[in-house]
Amino acid sequence: MSAGCLKNYVKWYVTFIYLLGIFLCFWKADFFTQSVEDWVLIYMLSASILLLSYFTIHLPPKDNSFSMDSAIYLASIFLYGISLTINVLFVSIIIELMYKKRVALWKHIFNFSMYCLMIVGAYYSFILFGGKIGEINTHNLFPYMISLLVYFSLNILLMFLFFFFSGQMFKGTFDMGILKEACISYSVTLLLSLVLTILLKEQRFFGLFLFTILVVLLSFAFRKFLYLYQDVSERANKDHLTGLYNHGFFKETLNEYFSDAKKLQQPFCLALLDLDDFKKYNDRNGHLRGDALLQFFGELLKMETKEKKYVVARYGGEEFAILMPNTRKEEAFSFLDRLRKKANDTYFAGVEHIPSRCLSFSCGIVEYESGIYESGELIHRADQALYYAKAQGKNNVQVYNEHNILLDTIQFKEELDAMEQKLKIFLSKDIYTYRHSKRVFKYALEFCEKLELTDHERQTLVLGALIHDIGKIEVPRDILNKEGKLERHEWEIVKKHVTWGKEIIAAEKQFDDLIPLVELHHERYDGKGYPYGLKGEEIPKLARILCIIDSFDAMTTERPYQRTKTFEEAVSEIMRCAGTQFDPFYAKLFTKFIQEKYLSRVHEQPEKYHDNKAVQ
Repeated sequence: MSAGCLKNYVKWYVTFIYLLGIFLCFWKADFFTQSVEDWVLIYMLSASILLLSYFTIHLPPKDNSFSMDSAIYLASIFLYGISLTINVLFVSIIIELMYKKRVALWKHIFNFSMYCLMIVGAYYSFILFGGKIGEINTHNLFPYMISLLVYFSLNILLMFLFFFFSGQMFKGTFDMGILKEACISYSVTLLLSLVLTILLKEQRFFGLFLFTILVVLLSFAFRKFLYLYQDVSERANKDHLTGLYNHGFFKETLNEYFSDAKKLQQPFCLALLDLDDFKKYNDRNGHLRGDALLQFFGELLKMETKEKKYVVARYGGEEFAILMPNTRKEEAFSFLDRLRKKANDTYFAGVEHIPSRCLSFSCGIVEYESGIYESGELIHRADQALYYAKAQGKNNVQVYNEHNILLDTIQFKEELDAMEQKLKIFLSKDIYTYRHSKRVFKYALEFCEKLELTDHERQTLVLGALIHDIGKIEVPRDILNKEGKLERHEWEIVKKHVTWGKEIIAAEKQFDDLIPLVELHHERYDGKGYPYGLKGEEIPKLARILCIIDSFDAMTTERPYQRTKTFEEAVSEIMRCAGTQFDPFYAKLFTKFIQEKYLSRVHEQPEKYHDNKAVQ
């Protein structure tokens, strides 16, 4: 759905709530038949609501708050009915409109309309479930609870629809912890409303006075405790030297932003910065001056990112990280290149002794895209872009691109030898997996020449093909070599090999590129694979390709628990499953490769798999 459509939807939604709320107000309000004493009560209740609204309690996460004014609306409903309560709402919103001039008019009206809907909903649910207006007894307990539930549900529903139609999602919508806290908060509201109901019944004005004072004092106490909590929490999340966020907070926040970007398909960038020649600066000027330089650079980052509301953290040593939500890579590059130039133009004592004779940093940027399935991969890509920026002579900013990853033939050979050594473990334990991995490696080596891949992608695919089943060394030997069909629990153990494989590979940083292939080569294009059930292009491209090669070899070679297929049958099977199990584009290329390379004598394959529309 386009942004323009979403804006139109939210306008229609807000207008609809306006009209409905105003209609309910004039339908249920009673401005002309109230007694003088009732109007005095209305003004007193309105004043109390405004006072409690002023002492709103701000709760974590940011922009979340809790006001106890709902307790007054509910107590008013239980004791005086709908008309007087709507009058209280009307008076309080008019006064609020006069002194909260910074808040847009449409927000005041929308807020008023929402309250109208919630009050009317709570009132009729109270009546519907047998509640008696003006009576205080235990028989009303169930109607009280239903009334609160309706009030609470309408609030959540109306706000959810607003954020949904405006094309964003309320922060914490998917967080069950926040939902539980909201339920507890509303339960407190119900208890307070019952207390106020009793006080109003016994001592109308004095009871209201006592209640207001009590709640204001409670608000003070809550705010004080929350302030102390936030202060301690802030200190735990900050780096003591630079005052920036620390590594732990960075990882936690990165996961949150990554999850939001993935769910809502919002742009999101990560940048890693590394001060150039910091070791040389330390060696020449001493560690105290080095610490001062880190503090100085931290202050520069804080000052430059303040308006953007980016999250800046000290990643470790002289390395820093910036989280940039709602930011495209072009914007991120522009911002960081300006920052780089500003750092160049900023003198700091001692920089004249390092090679560049100025303060400089190298930076790698990566933008979230659908093929990235976890936040760790973002860090890895940003790190690769940073490494590339260093290799280009330092003092520059690079955006991650598959084409600007450094290639080293010698390093590739070393990594290939290292993979071979790991693979040989299977020789003694599981000869089938050893031979299977060697064949998948061979197919990958041949097939990648037919694909439009970068050199780095080719190397990654080949290495990944060789080592993709490494996790099977954790599977018990009797399961690996079992003749006949596996039991359900045995199959569940075999499926864990992708997770175990990831853990083995992740132990060595140089193999980070291979993690998606090892972990995701059993994901299916239709989302029915494992371990995550990723779908379509959520699965990284190389993992989709490896899935096809791996399956082809598994079908065409003898294995303990499956009948062997001929190459022709396997080609037909892959084409039949294109669009469901396999990526249709690469399935078509792979079967063509097999036909040309291994089935060249067969000029025409059976027509049946050409009926699969996914590959047309």
